[in-house]
Order: sequence, then structure tokens, then C-alpha cells
Amino acid sequence: MGFRSLRDCTDALRREGQCVAIDHPVDPHLEIAEIQRRLFRAGGPAVLFTRPKGTTFPVLVNLYGTKRRIERIFADSLDRVRRLVELKIDPTAALKKPARYWRSPYDALAMLPRMVRSGPAMARSTALSRLPQVVSWPGDGGPFVTLPAVYTEDPNRPSPKHSNLGMYRVQLGGNEYEPEREVGLHYQLHRGIGLHHAAALARGEPLRVAIFLGGSPAMAVSAVMPLPEGLAELTFAGVLAGHRIPMIRRPGRPAIYADADFVIEGTVAPGASKPEGPFGDHLGYYARRHEFPLMRVDHVWHREGAIWPVTVVGRPPQEDTLFGWLVHELTGPVIPTVLPGISSVHAVDASGVHPLLLAVGSERYMPWKKSDRPAELLTQASAILGQGQLSLAKYLFIVSGGDCPGLDAHYVREFLGCLLARADWRRDCHFHTETTIDTLDYSGSGFNSGSKLVVAARGPAMRDLPTELPAGIPLPHGFANPRVCLPGVVAVEGPRIEPRPQLAAPSDAAIWASAGTAGWGGDVERLCAAIDHEHPLRQFPLVVVVDDASFTAATLENFLWTTFTRSNPAADVHGVEAEIRNKHWGCRGPLVIDARLKPHHAPPVEEDPAVTAAVDALCRAGGPLAGLGL
Repeated sequence: MGFRSLRDCTDALRREGQCVAIDHPVDPHLEIAEIQRRLFRAGGPAVLFTRPKGTTFPVLVNLYGTKRRIERIFADSLDRVRRLVELKIDPTAALKKPARYWRSPYDALAMLPRMVRSGPAMARSTALSRLPQVVSWPGDGGPFVTLPAVYTEDPNRPSPKHSNLGMYRVQLGGNEYEPEREVGLHYQLHRGIGLHHAAALARGEPLRVAIFLGGSPAMAVSAVMPLPEGLAELTFAGVLAGHRIPMIRRPGRPAIYADADFVIEGTVAPGASKPEGPFGDHLGYYARRHEFPLMRVDHVWHREGAIWPVTVVGRPPQEDTLFGWLVHELTGPVIPTVLPGISSVHAVDASGVHPLLLAVGSERYMPWKKSDRPAELLTQASAILGQGQLSLAKYLFIVSGGDCPGLDAHYVREFLGCLLARADWRRDCHFHTETTIDTLDYSGSGFNSGSKLVVAARGPAMRDLPTELPAGIPLPHGFANPRVCLPGVVAVEGPRIEPRPQLAAPSDAAIWASAGTAGWGGDVERLCAAIDHEHPLRQFPLVVVVDDASFTAATLENFLWTTFTRSNPAADVHGVEAEIRNKHWGCRGPLVIDARLKPHHAPPVEEDPAVTAAVDALCRAGGPLAGLGL
């Protein structure tokens, strides 16, 4: 009934050829991370490094690196989870198809954690410095835990029933952290741990935290699941793991996951914080140093034969992309029950997840009256932006499924074609200014601060989307190299903005000092003024100003990443023949997005050439990584 430790899991995968053990010493400083990125890109096996430098604990990478392997790991339980989801949608389904749902009551029982007095997780003690000190990117502020399940309980109702399990990054060392005693705890807006931290502060108490690594692979997946508030992740973990999650209950202290490979336990005192970061994050840029909660470590435990799991984030796609795929597989059918009228929602991984959200809605208002004006779509957009992590979306594009039958938001190219053929920029752009965006998004006007743009389009197509440009297009001084990215979309190189972003950022105020008073917007306005009715770009509904048009247009992924991670709607969305009527902004010609790198942006992550050369050597014929297809 599911794996209870990473050792059980890797042993099974090794027998089936989906996991390989490497006995050659590898360096946790950058080498392991670069190997992981190559393994994922190649669709390679999980790899267990048995002799990582500087530690006695084996390191496991790429466990969740392919859909096939995820389906194998959860072979006993994925269908059971799907059946429970079906019953959530239609409770009468069990009466209609009793043969399909006969065991669902037993599966539901697995949602309840099982309280135990002891477990293998607390077999041995160790020190923070003896854990694998994995550093993923050259600019990272130190080693990080990248696959943690961070566990807290509600201080007002302490129990596993009122708990939160989240994947929040943990900085093991570096910066100003006291060695062996302190770690950094980074969590973002709208996370369950924040509710528990606020409750602890209200009581004047420290927040007790336990960080779990390993055990059942279901624990890491459950830590990233977007579950409704009040539904503990431990309950979902039990169903996905195929067994009740054993928790060691201790009076006055949080429960401990009995099957964990590692447990780091400590407290966050009221007001305790230190600078955390930088960290190469899932948007493909460095999250800078900022003040985040400081956890004082009380104990570090591990089981016999413990394995340290690692993933690496960076410019998508990376291994965490498949977490998103699994979340959609399991929860996608529930969306219409939570968001009436919405058939699909897609947080676009290639854009860094939160920067771009696509949705297919419906128009059911006044069915007796034909209209091409968005109505219910706007209501549905507001509902989407009121849902937990979806509220951090920076761009939300929504269309009516009735206009493009069979459209699914996960088919990005087709979705954008449907929207761009119908969008009326005079009417369909709806801005939210001075609001919250993702903590990791530095395109805004401050920390967690920026704007949103909802584009809601419906009705018959109002234009054909061009796919070619004539040669010799006239462009204003400083603009060059127009390239078609998609039907209806052109990237144009604009004047470079200096100075380039630096990783060693000063204070928060200095980082964003120029973000709200950007002089570079005048460049884009010059381009807009040049696009008259006869200009070739006039036929393209979307123009994106970039630093490298050839790169942006090379792939759909490049376009999505560049456009939506490097722009703040209220500051960087312009338009040809723009005007404001009754406080509503719109434009008659193309929408123009300024997606150049700007001084307040964080720099993109890049690999260390020396480490790349060292890993190349390991991959050559006769080397320890030869045969892995890297």
C-alpha cells in the first residue's frame, strides 16, 4: 500500500530500471543541481548519489522527473484519488456505479492520520552541517532544502487535524545564520503557514515548526496541493500514499511524521527574522535577499538508511513542472464545482506559473439576447482572482468556451489564437492597480506589490491573425529586428535599458526606486506613435518590446517566459491610439507590452561555466554518468 520511505521507493525503481545509483563522488555545490537539470531535460532516470562530498547521506534527484515514473510511484493510489474526486463532484455516483466505488469508503478512511508513539524518523540525531549542503545556482545565498514538507499546527487548536503542510524553501546556512542553530524559512502570501504564524503572534508565542523530508513520496506532492482552507494536507497525503499517515503525537509539541527520512524541528520566535536568499527560483530569476522568518533549530533527526531528496527550480520547465501536471490531473475536474461556469484554468508553467493565468469560461447571462460584450466572464474572472494562490495571477486571460468549442486552457497556442482573434482592446482590458503579486516576481513596483491585467474577450472573430512580416519595416530609432512569435504576435527589439540588474541588491526601497517613474516608457510610446493605419505592425493585435527578438520568437516557451515575467501591466502595457474613457483604459490599435529587462528586475539564473565543464567530463564515454543520455 504505497512506499513508506525513499529507500523503499528507490529500491523498487532500481529493480525496474527507473533509478540508477552513482557511486562516484559528486559535489553538492552546483554539480548535483546541474546534473539534475540535465536529467530532467533528457527524461532520464532518478539518480541516487551514494557518495556526495561533505556528507554521509545519499542524495536522490529527479524522482518526480517523468510522468511515467510518477504514475509508477503512485500506481496503487492514483485511481483511488480520482474516484474520490468524482464522488466529491457527484455524491450520487456511488449509487449509479457501485462496482466502481465499492472501496471508496475504505480509501476515505486513509485520509485520517494515524497517531503512534514512536517511529523510524527519530532513530538517530545529527547536525545541520552534516546534512547535504546542496547549492543549486552560482548566485544562491547558501545551501537550501528544496523538497521539504514544512509542518505546523494551529496554535489555537493544536492537532494534525488542524495542521498545514507546505513546501516552503529552507535556507540551511550562509548569510547571517548562526551555524548549527538557525535556518531561514521563506513562505509567500496566501500560504497556510501564515495563518498559523499570525495566530502564534496573537498569542505572543513562538510558532513551532517541523520540517519533514522523504518518507512517502506522497508527502512532497501533498505539500504543494492547492487544497481548500480547512482541509489538512495530511488527509490528502494518506489517500495518495495508500495508507494512513503515521504521526508521533507529543504533548505540547507538534506531531512528527513517523516515516520521514529526516526531521528538522524548531521554533520561530515573535519578531525573529534575518535576510534570506538570494535563491534561483522557479520564474528563472534570482529571488533577492529579504527579511524572512528565522527558525531556531532544536533537533535534527533521521531514520536508518535515510536518503536526502533534492529538486532544482529555475526557468521552467523543471521537475516541479510535473507537480503542476499531477495537480491538474487530480483536481482539474473539480474546477467547475468551485468556479461555476469555468471549464478549465491553467497557470502557465512556461511563464513562471503566477505571471500568466488562462481560463475558459462561459456567457450564460441573458441567453435570449446575443451580445459580444463580456459579462459573466468578468464575474468569473473576479471569482478566479479570489481563489487562494490564483489571486497572485498577474495577467488573467479569459475567453468564452462557446466561441471556441472544445477549447482547453492547457492548449496555450490555441487559447491565445482564440483570444487575440476576438479581443477588442478598447473594451476588454481591465486593470487592477496597487495590488499584490507573487513575492518572487520583481517586475512590479515593490515587494509583493504590482498590478494585474484581466483580458476578457468574447464574440465572433473580429480579425485574421497574420503570420508573416514584409521586409524593411520602418521602425523608430532604437527599434529593430521584428520577429513573428505566434499568429498575431510580433516581438521587436527596443533600446537597451541600463544599468543592467545586479544580484547584490541594496535595500528594498532602492531596488524599486525607479519602477514607478520609468523613463523607458517613452521609448514604447514612440513606437506606438509610429504604428499608423498603414504600418505593417498595425495588423498584429499584440506587439512585445524585448531585448532579443530572435530569442523571444524562437519558441512558444521563450515568448511566454520573456513577455510575462518581465512586465508589470500598469506600467508596461501600452497601446496604439490609447485613450481613457470613464476611467477605463483602451486602445484602437495593437496592444504593446514592454518586456525588456529593467533596473529593478532580478537577474536571470545562469549556470557556472566551470561546473558545466566538470559535468561534461562526468558524462563522457567511460565517465560515471556515461549512458544516462546527458
